[in-house]
Amino acid sequence: MARDVPMNATLVKRFDMHHSLMIIRVVPDGPLFSFEPGQYTVLGLPGSAERVEFSDREDKPPPPDKLIRRAYSISSSSRQGEYIEFYISLVQSGKLTPRLFQLAEGDRLWLGHKATGHFTLDDVIPENDLLMISTGTGLAPFVAMVRTALHCDTGRHFVVIHGARYSWDLGYRSEFEALDRCCSNLTYIPTVTRVEKDTSWKGHAGRVHTVLEDGLLEERAGFGLDPARLSVFLCGNPAMVDQMQVLLEGKGFTLHTKKEQGNLHVEKYW
Repeated sequence: MARDVPMNATLVKRFDMHHSLMIIRVVPDGPLFSFEPGQYTVLGLPGSAERVEFSDREDKPPPPDKLIRRAYSISSSSRQGEYIEFYISLVQSGKLTPRLFQLAEGDRLWLGHKATGHFTLDDVIPENDLLMISTGTGLAPFVAMVRTALHCDTGRHFVVIHGARYSWDLGYRSEFEALDRCCSNLTYIPTVTRVEKDTSWKGHAGRVHTVLEDGLLEERAGFGLDPARLSVFLCGNPAMVDQMQVLLEGKGFTLHTKKEQGNLHVEKYW
């Protein structure tokens, strides 16, 4: 790594779902900054950092001393205070993720000094239950929210819908399945789209909007799309977010903005 690029954190733990999907835990050299679940921070590596071998070749590599930085949602609880966790998928043609996937436990990287973002529970109507709909690594902020704010068997109901192409792309699946079994106020609904190539999958098949259209939400959670009792969070593929926003606004949900409180909160990835 370039000598004059200040790495200020260490990758202390890495969990691989498969070759292009991982969860990492990062510890800064100094004090851990505070954050609200749903916020994001920045990770970085210099241009001189090696890329994982099965990524695309760069036509024009960045200068070796240039710090490549990208924003990532935090998936760890805001209350644990030991590390910052991230849920990351490999973009083979990307600048940063092929370098991140080359890292091993103990390697150094750059971590932003603060967390930012307004995709949090701060502005949620207090008495509302929560419906969290995500695709891919868009699940990350919901992991942080559930880990921080869920009080098992008491308080508001959390419904987490997670869509992925294959079952092996369902990160945090075992954690959410355990919570679904143990906590009466958490419902986890994973759904997979490419079931023809994932014959072992026995759960719901289809894109996330079909969970709502097929009546599975009512069946599993005991309630439907009621704007009077639900606040909805959308995070992931922009096409999914746009489609779901249209569907939900047609059901009476209103977009939350800085100027006006609503019950539909939106975060688009990439």
